Amino acid sequence: MSRLIKIYDTTLRDGTQGEGVSFSMEDKVRLATRLDAFGIHYIEGGWPGSNPKDLRFFRRMQDVTLKHARLAAFSMTRRAGGPAATDPNMLALIESGAPVATIVGKAWDFHVTHALETTLAENLAMIADSIAWLRPRMEEVLFDAEHFFDGFRANPQYALETLKAAAAAGAHWLVLCDTNGGTLPHDVAAVVREVRRHVATPLGIHVHNDAECAVASSLAAVLEGVEQVQGTLNGFGERCGNANLVSIVPSLVLKLGLDCVPAANLGELRDLSRFVAELANRKPWASQPYVGDSAFAHKGGMHVSAVLKHPETYEHVRPEAVGNHRRVLVSELAGKSNILWKAREYGIDLDQSTPETRRILDRLKTLEDEGFLFEGAEASFELLMERALGRHRPFFALDAYRVIVEEQGADGEPVAEATVRVRVKGMLEHTAASGNGPVNALDHALRKGLEEFYPSLKELRLLDYKVRILDESKGTAAKTRVLITSGDGRETWGTVGVADNIIEASWQALVDSVEYKLRADERRGVAG
Repeated sequence: MSRLIKIYDTTLRDGTQGEGVSFSMEDKVRLATRLDAFGIHYIEGGWPGSNPKDLRFFRRMQDVTLKHARLAAFSMTRRAGGPAATDPNMLALIESGAPVATIVGKAWDFHVTHALETTLAENLAMIADSIAWLRPRMEEVLFDAEHFFDGFRANPQYALETLKAAAAAGAHWLVLCDTNGGTLPHDVAAVVREVRRHVATPLGIHVHNDAECAVASSLAAVLEGVEQVQGTLNGFGERCGNANLVSIVPSLVLKLGLDCVPAANLGELRDLSRFVAELANRKPWASQPYVGDSAFAHKGGMHVSAVLKHPETYEHVRPEAVGNHRRVLVSELAGKSNILWKAREYGIDLDQSTPETRRILDRLKTLEDEGFLFEGAEASFELLMERALGRHRPFFALDAYRVIVEEQGADGEPVAEATVRVRVKGMLEHTAASGNGPVNALDHALRKGLEEFYPSLKELRLLDYKVRILDESKGTAAKTRVLITSGDGRETWGTVGVADNIIEASWQALVDSVEYKLRADERRGVAG
């Protein structure tokens, strides 16, 4: 049996110190439940002595049964000069009902004298008294040695004394913290080796990411014998964040072959990462290792050709192992392999020797040279393939459109009105609609003319709209690219338009969005 590494998640406490990250109490309960189901060993729920919301969370969690994880409550040591038995933070830990207490204490002499403004001896007593008082009252007590690596550099003897004081008082774990996040991995490894010569208590590691080394430093510590890794999902945390458990967990399991979360659960990693991003109202990081949309995305034609034959040529793990999937991008760098891959994805039968493949590739490169971008507009690319193959059957045809923007009074908001004439199933539809902008008005007018014939368009929603100026030197006469993201509750898709006129570029992307929706409905057998 391989060595077991315990994972300690502090997203609900340290993660919420990140700028713009906040969870409601119910968000915290939902996330704790997901972390437990994933197989996390410890969930640090917050600091019950610091704010009412965290205390309410712990009370709420007393009604929640965790099947795998142990809930930890965080606090500082007792205050200088006072007894642990009457210290408010100590009492709040007991009141929380959590089985695990994590006590943070200063391991850097500079912090003791300048931040706590007490003596080095009193700091050791604060650590020892707090842990000794909690030890018979909690199932497990951890000591977080704050600023340990900075403290070890400045005064190694004193830093070690803080660990020994905690160990002698009965701490179950000694967690070495790189609180400022500036220690490099080789220094972390060297310090952990030295610490293990002096203490026998199991060690944990808690690293911040200020030098972009938190994941590497955590793994380096594990290789030196550390048995617990602390971090947050997606690396949320103060300043530059904490060690990212979304990268650490698969590295431990898939790279180092260590026991961690149950192997069967690793396929839920991408969903878990996106779940916490959604709760935090954060857009998922596209380039995030292992789980990001771009983590297994291939763009260069030579790369795609190799991946088609042997995925390991350009993929360090199987994307499915972490719940992700392979993506092939289409751009001016594409080769025939990209086209064949995308055709197969859309159910279009092509092979490398057919002239249609070359025709699609040539058309793609011509359009991208004009400013089109299909990486985020795969629905437009599918329609491009259908048109190049002569298989595209339009659901409607534009006769004309017109947009008027009128400002009514000095204090009034401008009003946009669009008129659209389209031919649908042999009939000419002439509609008009207003909107809060020209594109919104066009969207309303087009749908007004189509929904009688295609009722499923009522499901269509425009989710995002992006404009990019392609040749800034031309100022207001510059060519414009518009990317639209749409959805219908079943899937989302992207479409693109490029023109000298921003309204025309928007119209192109809008029409492609509607065409894709109707084509998808036709494949699903939805009545038009």
